[in-house]
Amino acid sequence: MAVLIDYRKAHFEYEILEKYEAGIELLGFEVKSLKAKHGSLDGAYVLITGGQAFIQNMLIPPYQEKNTPADYIPRRHRRLLMKKKEIAELVHAGEGKGKGLTIVPISMYLKNNLIKVTVAVVRGKKKYDKRETTKKREGDREMSRVMKDR
Repeated sequence: MAVLIDYRKAHFEYEILEKYEAGIELLGFEVKSLKAKHGSLDGAYVLITGGQAFIQNMLIPPYQEKNTPADYIPRRHRRLLMKKKEIAELVHAGEGKGKGLTIVPISMYLKNNLIKVTVAVVRGKKKYDKRETTKKREGDREMSRVMKDR
């Protein structure tokens, strides 16, 4: 499993409640661009409309600027390939656990030569939760430095 794009800030900004795996509908040059590890999941989210899931605001730049169609939009909506049951679970997870939940793509990776997306139901962290995460991370770094010096 080769990771193509990773949204590293997701673990810092959000509390991850549930994860799902989904396929994604892409154009050929978008696949080439992703395999070259170009793209970004910053600010991307999943919207469910009409029984289908779509990733909104995900950036995939063209692989070769001059060979892409003139009407190509790098932040276009891309359909997620999920079973109806999984989409229903996403809808119920977003509604059932309370207010302030959203569905966010966390990473894109290759699995059996197919591009997959890890999608998670998340809750935004408060400022004090982010400070706590930073303190924990710094403490772990300090502990690993001390252990390394021994």
